[in-house]
Amino acid sequence: MKYLLTLLLLLFTSNAIAQTESVVYTPPLSEGDPYEVGMSEERLERIDSMLQQAIEENQIPGAVALVARDGQIVYHKAFGMADNQAGRELLRSDIFRIASQTKAITATAVMMLWEEGKFRLDDPISRYLPEFGGGFNENDTTFTTIPADNQITIRHLLTHTSGIGYGVIDSDERFRKIYEKAGIIDLFTTEEITIEENVKKLAKLPLHHNPGDAYVYSEGLDVLGYFIEVMSGMPLDEFFKTRIFDPLGMNDTRFYLPETKHNRLVTVQHKNEAQKWEPYPVTYYDPGYPKTGAMTFFSGGAGLSGTAKDYARFLQMYLNNGEYNGVRLLSRTTVDVMMQNQIGDLWGPESHLALHSAFSPRPVKLLEGADVPVHLNGADILIPNILPILRNM
Repeated sequence: MKYLLTLLLLLFTSNAIAQTESVVYTPPLSEGDPYEVGMSEERLERIDSMLQQAIEENQIPGAVALVARDGQIVYHKAFGMADNQAGRELLRSDIFRIASQTKAITATAVMMLWEEGKFRLDDPISRYLPEFGGGFNENDTTFTTIPADNQITIRHLLTHTSGIGYGVIDSDERFRKIYEKAGIIDLFTTEEITIEENVKKLAKLPLHHNPGDAYVYSEGLDVLGYFIEVMSGMPLDEFFKTRIFDPLGMNDTRFYLPETKHNRLVTVQHKNEAQKWEPYPVTYYDPGYPKTGAMTFFSGGAGLSGTAKDYARFLQMYLNNGEYNGVRLLSRTTVDVMMQNQIGDLWGPESHLALHSAFSPRPVKLLEGADVPVHLNGADILIPNILPILRNM
C-alpha cells in the first residue's frame, strides 16, 4: 500500500505540473465593442489611416494590427499584401515569423520550470550545461582571452547581462567574425543542426563583458532553449506545444508549419533597386525555414512563427497575471517579479522605464584589447521586446 500511495502521488504531481487549473477563470479573448470597454472607435480608426499611409508611401508591404482591452478584441484588421509579387493580399489569420518575440515565450517556459523548483535563478548555468564550465583552447590564435571575474547564471541569461554576443547582428564586428568562423546559427536555419550542437559551440566563445556588468542583446535565450530541453527532458518544440501553446489555444504558433498552413505564411520581402517589393533572397539565413529544410533547429531566441491573435492570447495571459481561460501557467507573484527591473541602471539612465525578467558559474574569459572587456560565455532576456504592447489600457 505504501508503494501504491507513493506511485499515485508521483502520478498526481506529474499531472499537476503539466497543467494547473486556476481558481480564477478569465474568459478567452473574444470580439467586443470598443464603447463597452471604454475605447473610442473613431480613435481606433486612426490606426487605419496610419497603416494605409505607410503602405502608400512604400514603407511597408502590409501589416496586421490588433488591439484588445479587458479581454475584448476591439480592433483587428489586415492591410496591404502578404506577397506583392504573387499578388496575395494580407489576411488577419496569416502567419508571421515572430523572430525575437520568441524570447518572451522561452523566458516564460524557464519561469514555469523555476516555479517547479528545478533550479534557482542565480545558479550557474554550468551546473546544468557543463559545457559552460570548461576551459578554453588557448592555442586558437584568432583571439586572446583573459579570465572573467565570475560565471554566467540563469538570471544573466534571462536579462541579457551574460556577455554573450549575437553573431551576424552583433554591434561588434569582431564578434560577428568570431561567430561566423565558429559556425554559430544566430537566428534560424534550414540546415540539419540542433540547438544542443549550436549551444555547445557557443559555450567556447568569448563574451562581451563580465557576466552581470552590462546589458548586451544576445543569444542567451537560445542557450535557455537548450536548458529547457535538459531540465524538462522534452524537445523545446514539444515543451512549448504541450505546456504553453495548447493550454492558451495558440494553435497556429510553431517552429515549423505543417503543409496545410504553408499558404498562410507571409513572405519576407524587401525593396529592389526599382523600389518594388519582392521576396527576400537567401543570405545568411533562408527565409523559407518555417516550411522547408531539416526542421531540427528550435531557436529559443528567434525561431517561432504565429498569428497576431495567437500572440495576443499569450500577452493576455500576462495581463491576467499568469492565467488564461481557466489555466494557470505562472503564479501572480512570479509575473509580478518578472515585471520588475532586474538590471538596475545597466540599460542607461532610462532603465527605470523598462521591464526586464528575473534572471554565473564557470570561469569565463575576457577578450584582450576591447574597449569593454569581453568574456567567454554568457546569455539573456525576457520581456523587453513586448513592452510597448504589454499594457492593460
